[in-house]
Amino acid sequence: MTQAIPKLVTFDEFVDWLPENSGVRYELHNGSIVEMAQPVGDHEEIKGFVAKKVTVEFSRLDIPFFIPNQVIVRPLEKDSGYFPDVLVINQANLANEPLWKKASTITLGASIPLIIEVVSTNWRDDYHLKYADYEEMGIAEYWIIDYAALGGRNFIGNPKQPTISVCNLVDGEYQISKFRDSDRIISPTFPELHLTPNQIFQAGLV
Repeated sequence: MTQAIPKLVTFDEFVDWLPENSGVRYELHNGSIVEMAQPVGDHEEIKGFVAKKVTVEFSRLDIPFFIPNQVIVRPLEKDSGYFPDVLVINQANLANEPLWKKASTITLGASIPLIIEVVSTNWRDDYHLKYADYEEMGIAEYWIIDYAALGGRNFIGNPKQPTISVCNLVDGEYQISKFRDSDRIISPTFPELHLTPNQIFQAGLV
């Protein structure tokens, strides 16, 4: 579960408030500071596995991308700030980011070729809140990795089953492709990536 901390704050107040090395993760959701639940082991293994596979791919292609450790994604001047599970940044666009040098914050969709969230108990944030904000920002590709089948049935089927939703921005709106089992995940950003949901889901079972 996530826990909201009372009192609405601005984005700047949130950045100034963020504690360093506290061991607790916080995000800002429409002015509310939210304490994020500590991820379980499977979540972290899957996140690490996907980050490794994507890093190998953009390194192979010699593209100026990188995956940072702690960078805030701020949607379109809202009082919100997210720490995605996997954030791929286009280093070539950082010169256009007004808050990059000062606050390690990304505000432009052009700086983010791919963003990935691994679903946990706060699944509505990934399927609703962040989906809408990432789409509005113009982030080209957004993966929702629902390895534990926690999301609503309209997202992952009835009966529920582990699903990876790849949201691809087309004319300003996300088009969603769903991948399960041994499907090859089709990534518009990395079309030569060879990866299946089973490979990703099993990363948390090793």
